Amino acid sequence: QVQLVESGGGLVQSGGSLRLSCEASGRIFGINTMAWHRQAPGEQRELVASITSGGSTNYADSVKGRFTISRDNAKNTVLLQMNSLKPEDTAVYYCNGEIRGFTRWATYWGQGTQVTVSS
Repeated sequence: QVQLVESGGGLVQSGGSLRLSCEASGRIFGINTMAWHRQAPGEQRELVASITSGGSTNYADSVKGRFTISRDNAKNTVLLQMNSLKPEDTAVYYCNGEIRGFTRWATYWGQGTQVTVSS
């Protein structure tokens, strides 16, 4: 059974920084693209940033220049460094990954971690 577990959320003042971490565990035979999404109250879930197995990255316009996504393939981990945080970044942040388990590829999601930015 493959699991994704996020950590690193919390409360921070506007302009501050947080680093989110997501580790994939279980019977894993390969990981392609990993990504971070977020969902604010009353809003749809949106893609924040993604990173391929080769390290190519993609960011939402709203976070370009402030957030950095990275991964450690040896540890099956994806990180999201968030700087210059704004109140509008407040949301539950979810990681996901395209992961090959014992028999097939599938998309897995973490349980989410709350990020709150106070003004």
